[in-house]
Amino acid sequence: VRNLNHDTFLVIRYVKRGGTVLIDIDGKHEWRDCIDVPGVRLPRGYYFGTSSVTGDLSDNHDIISLKLYQLTVERGGEEEKRDREVYLPVVDNLGGPGMEAPLEPMSGLALFLIVFFSLVAIVFAIVIGVIIYNKWQEQSRKHFY
Repeated sequence: VRNLNHDTFLVIRYVKRGGTVLIDIDGKHEWRDCIDVPGVRLPRGYYFGTSSVTGDLSDNHDIISLKLYQLTVERGGEEEKRDREVYLPVVDNLGGPGMEAPLEPMSGLALFLIVFFSLVAIVFAIVIGVIIYNKWQEQSRKHFY
């Protein structure tokens, strides 16, 4: 978000294995959903960091403040055990927003037709190349001095 006369705000929440990002870019203190990803499992003992680096593109971003809160939630024995087993950040449903399901494998007929027409195209290109090469050879032999 560029060239606004007011500050923009971003809220990142991680509550009960769900990650949510809310934004306020209008400066009206009205939060809008940006993304909601269920099934996020974060390990304990990691640190939260932020940066305003934008990569190769040059831009100006100022991080004015950060407010971090840790909510105390009562957990059952099984939930506590599952949380201790997480060593790397994981998302249960990797097919998030905008992710498409993998394509089905091609049938034997489709694969045969693709290979067949590819070979025909290669042979055609070789024949055309040989014809053009022979014409060029003929032209290069006909020198009138």
